[in-house]
Amino acid sequence: MINKNVKLVAVDMDGTLLDSEKNAPEDFESWVLAHPEIQTVLASGRQYATLSDMFPSLSECLMYVADNGSFVFKQGEMIYSNAMSDEDIRWCIEYFGAMPGLHLILCGARAAYMKHASELVESNGHMYYHSLEFVENLENCIGKDIIAKIAIFIEEYRAEEVYDSLSGIPETIAPVLSGDSWIDVANKSVSKGSAMEAIQQSLGVSREESMAFGDYLNDYDLLLSCGESYAMENAHPKLKGIAKHVTASNDEDGVMKILRQIPSSVEPPQMQ
Repeated sequence: MINKNVKLVAVDMDGTLLDSEKNAPEDFESWVLAHPEIQTVLASGRQYATLSDMFPSLSECLMYVADNGSFVFKQGEMIYSNAMSDEDIRWCIEYFGAMPGLHLILCGARAAYMKHASELVESNGHMYYHSLEFVENLENCIGKDIIAKIAIFIEEYRAEEVYDSLSGIPETIAPVLSGDSWIDVANKSVSKGSAMEAIQQSLGVSREESMAFGDYLNDYDLLLSCGESYAMENAHPKLKGIAKHVTASNDEDGVMKILRQIPSSVEPPQMQ
């Protein structure tokens, strides 16, 4: 039974709303516009610039949980951030930078920063970080932007293997698996769930009035923050274990199969 009293919907992007070819459902934009009574949130490991580029016609009505909860943006304004300390940033650069096959991206409020690498690595960087700057020394970025997350691209799909081998992480920060090639590191207090709770508080929306969709472990706290939680059929087994529901996969329109069941008092607009 679909909860038709939902006032807040948060949707992860890769592996959730987007199919394997990185395409969004054709009727997602029209659904958002037809449900102004529901605040729709894009909750992703991607940066704000990338997320806002994806649905330019929705820029006035969407909220964005970017960089796995490090930032929240609304109508172009950053309304929440959780910056890493300079000491923790330097530790990550030294620790992860010494591992072969790992490539660091410092994620700031203004842009993301990485060193030049192979075509494969850089194409993955550009895919998720539209505002991307290449630098010779990552430490020189400290103090020039609000750095709230460090994304680590791992070659040969070894993210879970590397994640399981990590040790000696400072108590103030925590790594999270964001995909089979990505580990994200941010303050331990950062998560999509904590950002979602901040949004709920600001809007006066309860957990029971909130719905979330996800597929990977960086969505774990997001799903826990919402009374109606959906793991995709293609989701990590641990996420399915805590989700209230499981919907069809991202390649089978799983998100929209649920959202289409929520009625609206507004007639869907005709998309141009």
